[in-house]
Amino acid sequence: MSACLMAGAMAIALGPGNGFSLAWTHSVEKTEWREDWRVTDAGLVPVRAAVKGSGAGMEPGPDARLQDGWLVWQPKAPPVRELALAASGATGAGWRICGVDCVTLGADAGAPLLLRPCP
Repeated sequence: MSACLMAGAMAIALGPGNGFSLAWTHSVEKTEWREDWRVTDAGLVPVRAAVKGSGAGMEPGPDARLQDGWLVWQPKAPPVRELALAASGATGAGWRICGVDCVTLGADAGAPLLLRPCP
């Protein structure tokens, strides 16, 4: 199993349990969204999602519960081999990806960012 995540040509060391988190601001609603993921032999698995509100394209999961001002739930999605993250340049901040350390990518408009386990 991979001990890192590739974001384009950049390697990001994974946190405990081969985990990483994503955080971003929705380009229309201007609301923060967070997800926790784990890298497994089957691929990238979402383990937790949280959003500060709902709106266009931001519906929380059916089992979401309010926790400290966030709607929090456990996504029911199969593992994926890679994640494609849009880089619209419209969010003002891009994607914050955290493993052992954090990095922000995709703040400017450009090609989608592909996240995948390191080979």
